Amino acid sequence: MSRLAQEVRVVAALGRRSVRQTFRRPQLMAPIIIFPSLLLAVQTGGAGEAVNLPAFPKVNGFLDFMLAGAMIQSCLLAGNSGGIALAVDIEMGFTDRLLAAPISRFSMVLGRLAGTAALGAASAVYYIALGLIFGAQIEEGVVGVLLMIFFVTLASVAFGGIGAAIALRAGTASVVQGLFPLVFVILFLSSAFFPASLMLEPAGTIAEYNPISFIVEGVRDPVISTLTGEDAWKAFASIVGIGALSLGMSALALRHRLRTGG
Repeated sequence: MSRLAQEVRVVAALGRRSVRQTFRRPQLMAPIIIFPSLLLAVQTGGAGEAVNLPAFPKVNGFLDFMLAGAMIQSCLLAGNSGGIALAVDIEMGFTDRLLAAPISRFSMVLGRLAGTAALGAASAVYYIALGLIFGAQIEEGVVGVLLMIFFVTLASVAFGGIGAAIALRAGTASVVQGLFPLVFVILFLSSAFFPASLMLEPAGTIAEYNPISFIVEGVRDPVISTLTGEDAWKAFASIVGIGALSLGMSALALRHRLRTGG
C-alpha cells in the first residue's frame, strides 16, 4: 500500500506540473480554449440557419448542436498539447531524470494524462458555461451537465495517450505538433459540426462510423434531448476503445525508448 500511495503522489505531482506547464505556455493553452471558441462563434453565427434544413436534428438553436463539437475539439487539442509538452520534456532531459528516479516508469505517462484529464474537465466546464451564457439549453439538466464533463474528461485521457505515445516514440515536439492538421481532418469527418446524414459521400459514411462521432453524440445527447442509453453507451465504448489503444501504444513507445535509450 505504501508503494501504491507513493506512485499516486508521483502521478498527482506530475499532473499538477502538467497543468501549470500548460497555463504558463500560451502555445499549449491557445488550442484548448481560443481556437475552439473562435470556431464555435464563427460557425454558430454564420451557419445558424442550418437547423432549418430537412432531416436536421430538432434543437433549440444551432449553438446547442455545436457545443459538443467544440468540447471534443478542445479535448483532442488538449491531448495534442500534452504530447507536445511531453516531447519538450524529453528534449530538455526532464524525462531522463524521471527514468532515473525510483518510481514506476509509466508514472511519467500517467502524470501527463492526469494533467490532461484536469484540463479536459476544466474545458468542459468552460464550454458549458459559455453555451449557457449565450443561450444554449441543456435538456437533461444537472445530470446531463455531469455526464458531459465525465465524457469529455475521459476522452481527454484517451486522446492524450495517443499524443504521449507519439511524443515518446519521436522524442521531438515538432513531430507531435505536425498532428495538428490531422486532428482537424478527423474532427471534420465526424458529426461534430454537422449531421452525418446531411453530408455528401463518402464523408457521410466515414462520419457515421467515425468513433469521434459516437463520442460527440454522447456529449450532445443530454443537450438536445432527454438522455438515451444507446448514445451514452456508444460514447463510453468508443472512449474505452480509444483509451485502451492509446495506453497500449504509450506503453510500447515507452518500452522502446527504455530499450534503445532514445
